[in-house]
Amino acid sequence: MRSVVLATLLVLSLFALGAQAAQTATENADALMRKANNVMVTGDLEAAIDLYLQIPAPGPNGDEGQFASSRMQAARLKFAVKDFPAAITIIEELLAVYPDNIEALQFRDSVEEAMLPQWKRLLNDTIKFVPHLLKGSLMTLLLVVFTMVISPVGGLLIALGRIGNIRAINRLCWFIIWLFRGTPLLLQLFFIYYGLPALGITLKPIPAALIGLGLNYSAYLAEIIRSGIQSIDQGQMEAAEAMGMSNWQAMRRIIIPQTYRVILPPVGNEFIALIKDTALVSTIAMVELMRTADQLFNASFNITVLGLAAVIYLIFTTVFTFAFERLEDRVGAYEKR
Repeated sequence: MRSVVLATLLVLSLFALGAQAAQTATENADALMRKANNVMVTGDLEAAIDLYLQIPAPGPNGDEGQFASSRMQAARLKFAVKDFPAAITIIEELLAVYPDNIEALQFRDSVEEAMLPQWKRLLNDTIKFVPHLLKGSLMTLLLVVFTMVISPVGGLLIALGRIGNIRAINRLCWFIIWLFRGTPLLLQLFFIYYGLPALGITLKPIPAALIGLGLNYSAYLAEIIRSGIQSIDQGQMEAAEAMGMSNWQAMRRIIIPQTYRVILPPVGNEFIALIKDTALVSTIAMVELMRTADQLFNASFNITVLGLAAVIYLIFTTVFTFAFERLEDRVGAYEKR
């Protein structure tokens, strides 16, 4: 009976000593963490790294996270000074104890990527980001094509109203041009998307963007078209009327076709500007090219994504520029003969 009691007391004593040792180790680890953090604040990174690496691996009962925290902090400091091999070594030490540590695994991938040659990193970033950017580009193209189809029609109607003889319509068309040319496109988009709900009209992002871009560019094109129409000699209208044509027939068959070569260059410039202005619709929750690039950049803090977005915009504007130049050559071909 006495031997059983002695054995029990011995086990309890060993357990108490083990618990006391674990507590002491934890207290020492905490003290080292605090000291390392204080040293890091002073800017002595190497001394801080040495202190972090002095924190021992956890015993059988584990620890309170000091080991993982210390190794991650030391690895980040090595990464900050571009000592990538040392950062990998520290992370591998952590993964040897905690092989499923997600933060350590992700950090190791980041370090390995940073160790790649610049051209290979750029290639990897391109492969990773371009599919997402192209998906956003489809919405940008939709906005551009819709506005290119709608705004010339709206601009023509407003221009005809401006040069017509009906005073009320003339004043209304002048007001539309004055309003949409005199206020920023961004403000117009905000009003359509955020302001109209106060009046009981709620639009989703795509209709709001299409309406905003359509109205804005219709107002700009209206003045271009009006100036093109008024550049045609008045005698041609009089000759058409003398042949028995109505005012509308003369406009459709004689006057308006002659304005194409006059208005095409400024209209082309407006549509090229439109490609860049579509970026403004990202402010009303439209997920197009610019918003996609912004979301990817905020998630990765990788400036390559912004460069890739710029390249896509340049490709779009270049294609449209050459297309309008070819169109101008065809429209003005008869003048070169």
